[in-house]
Amino acid sequence: MRTIVLLTLLLIGLFFGLPYHFYMKKVKKTDPAKAWEMGRKYVSGYFRKGLFVCRAKVNVLGKENIPEEACLFVGNHRSYFDILISHEAIGKPAGFVAKKEMLKIGLLATYMKDIGCLFLDRNDIKQGLETMKQGAELLKQGHNMILFPEGTRSQKPEMLPFKEGGYKMAEKAKCPIVPFAITNSDLLLESRPKKGRFKKVYVTIEFGKPIYPTQMAPKERKAMYAQIPDIIQEMRDNH
Repeated sequence: MRTIVLLTLLLIGLFFGLPYHFYMKKVKKTDPAKAWEMGRKYVSGYFRKGLFVCRAKVNVLGKENIPEEACLFVGNHRSYFDILISHEAIGKPAGFVAKKEMLKIGLLATYMKDIGCLFLDRNDIKQGLETMKQGAELLKQGHNMILFPEGTRSQKPEMLPFKEGGYKMAEKAKCPIVPFAITNSDLLLESRPKKGRFKKVYVTIEFGKPIYPTQMAPKERKAMYAQIPDIIQEMRDNH
């Protein structure tokens, strides 16, 4: 039943939001920041409803660690709901680095572009570099970006290896990286018992202290990148 409600919410958001999409597209030509905020507010309404339907109780920790300036948010990935949870927890306009295959989902990809998402071809190095360049430009313009360096959802208790190429966005934009850890989001869908009624799921998202790559020497920066999975894992272990 809840799956049906979620799909209904998605369809309503996609089709009834089209006039708003065209208005945002017009606004973006003269005021991108205003358009991003409009996009955030629009999707946020549906994200909150989706989390409510799935009985997600989200506890946000470490929000004081988020700087005022645009940031590259880097976190672990276990569920489709990580997108909803991280977007709502940040509370500021933010786009995601998504896989290129998402472009095939017509209207959904359109709304993803509205909030500043980028689409990465993981099999094309040249195109990947261009995507990172675009992400850096968005960060320079004051737009936050969210990155899941595992590249896909981990179906095991441990995290998948982190791909460090996306960190170049922060280097080029000279902005901070904010690590975050999400715990229990897979219980909302991927690891939920197949039978039985939905129970309330307590999810925690914690933001760590910002990292400033351009303030480090190259060797120090490389060592810090290698530590990011450990920083995220430590926050996960706390919950």
